[in-house]
Amino acid sequence: MKPTALKVLSAAAALMLAVSANAAPTLVQNVRVFDGERVHERRSVLFDKGVIVDANFRGAVPSGTRIVSGAGRTLLPGLIDAHVHAFRYLELPLLFGVTTQVDMFNDVQIMRDLSAAMAAGKNSGRADMFSAGTLATAKGGHGTQFGMPIPTLATPAEAQAFVDARIAEGSHFIKIVLEDGHGAQRMNSLDIATAKALIEAAHRRGKRAVVHVSTLENARAALEAGADGLVHLFIGTDIAARDAQALAQLAKARRAFVVPTYVVLESMAGVKTDGLLADPTLAALLDKEQRQPMRSSYGQSPKPDLLVTPRAVIAAMHRAGVPVLAGTDAGNAGTQYGISMHHELAALVAAGLSPGAALAAATSAPALAFGLGKRGQVAKGYKADLLLVEGNPLADIASTRRIVEVWKDGESAEPLRARQRERVAQENAAPGLAPVALPADGRISLFSKEKLASPFGIGWSATHDGMMGGASSATLELLPVEAGAPAALAVTARVVKANFPYPWAGLAFGPGAGPMQPANLSAAKTIAFRVRGDGKRYALSMMSRGTTIPASVPFTAGADWKEVSVPLSSFPGIDPSLLTMIGFNAGPEPGDYRFEIADVRLLDR
Repeated sequence: MKPTALKVLSAAAALMLAVSANAAPTLVQNVRVFDGERVHERRSVLFDKGVIVDANFRGAVPSGTRIVSGAGRTLLPGLIDAHVHAFRYLELPLLFGVTTQVDMFNDVQIMRDLSAAMAAGKNSGRADMFSAGTLATAKGGHGTQFGMPIPTLATPAEAQAFVDARIAEGSHFIKIVLEDGHGAQRMNSLDIATAKALIEAAHRRGKRAVVHVSTLENARAALEAGADGLVHLFIGTDIAARDAQALAQLAKARRAFVVPTYVVLESMAGVKTDGLLADPTLAALLDKEQRQPMRSSYGQSPKPDLLVTPRAVIAAMHRAGVPVLAGTDAGNAGTQYGISMHHELAALVAAGLSPGAALAAATSAPALAFGLGKRGQVAKGYKADLLLVEGNPLADIASTRRIVEVWKDGESAEPLRARQRERVAQENAAPGLAPVALPADGRISLFSKEKLASPFGIGWSATHDGMMGGASSATLELLPVEAGAPAALAVTARVVKANFPYPWAGLAFGPGAGPMQPANLSAAKTIAFRVRGDGKRYALSMMSRGTTIPASVPFTAGADWKEVSVPLSSFPGIDPSLLTMIGFNAGPEPGDYRFEIADVRLLDR
């Protein structure tokens, strides 16, 4: 950090005074305490009115105090997830012991509403949030693909005005994007000069500046430009030891921190983390929709070798003494708020951190790195955001999953956890959506000049990225019916990449009663269709409720009609009982496309 340029968030201290005064005094007695930095084998901790009164209490128990046994248990500070996008499920993190989230890009109104609730002491039922608000990115760059217009910039001269506008909106720090994309999915990025100007502009206003990177080159450039932290690492099959060490030494010299977000790097590598859902006590706190993102991933096939580089860099950073912070990038495929922190902790340990260092990475280290005031430690005068677990996570990091109780602002979250368990149990016991009866021939493409119909759902329509702010387009044309053949549809698509990083255009089928409404197609095992076209590569995509990114399987539309058959099991993370969309899309490569499709069938075999 740059102590001469940065100051602790002034609001953080004020928040300590604005906590609930309704909870009874609580004493966790004779418990192992990890105070955020070190372990104490046998202590009693007293907290009242949202604040820790005594972290080593030895006196007479005050009248009316609730006593909680700590025998065989460990008391930790509430966990701090140092990288999320908290645009939904705001109640969820607390159920898993995450009492504070550091948000890297969000809707400004959500940020303002949570900040106001925190300041008023009315946020005991949700995790606190400190947010960057709107990130700094280029036109058509990463962050512009989510369907909401955001300000962008292109030159260093725009940096100070951009930063000042974010601070006026309520941003607690500034997040900057250096992202060129991967492979064929290239995108616009800020240049280094503009990123450096943004960092300097943030520092002039006493704000931290962190940078999203996805390559070694951009990581080095961000640190050399003065970034306070890297909020991602990057995947790769190999990295020279000298390069990992040099990056770590640069981060150490610049007094920067790193948030690896290993769990989302696993998602990019197609590596699943379903182990958390195999734990019945954890799974009991997630409904079907909330479980679904954890079954999905960005990588369509597992490539674990891509995790060699981030593991090596994490280890090098830790050896060099660079603060490593635990962050999940929750809100993305392969993650879920709160619960994914427990996997991230295990991943940090697997990468070379001790369990104690991993716990610090999720408590005291992010509180210090982001200037979050008196949280992240079990110490007198600190927020009574606490997590009690069975066993000893200093010996077995998986013990953090054995949650006994969570306190936020001194109030127990157990009533919230109990209500969620009951709601999930009721959902699991309910029959759910009635299965759709598939047509005898499986055909769902009932194309005619009157209507692009289907035997169920809302039917077929053109789809393109215009709904997300892009400029692509698609048109549909019914072809003359050939004797003895089902009706065919011609899809002409123009994919434009100028202002949108992940463009698409094509044809979509809605199986539910309304747009993006789910239908239970669990009877279907295979999707089959006939296609011909321009010889280009296309994507057959599916989405189910709870997913934000479609799972896709490629196909080629050659000059002659051909039959394509794909098992639904080929779409990772997609639940056929909650299917919301089937798409046939061109993109993301820009250009003009044309294909013809007929006889789309969902088959039970």
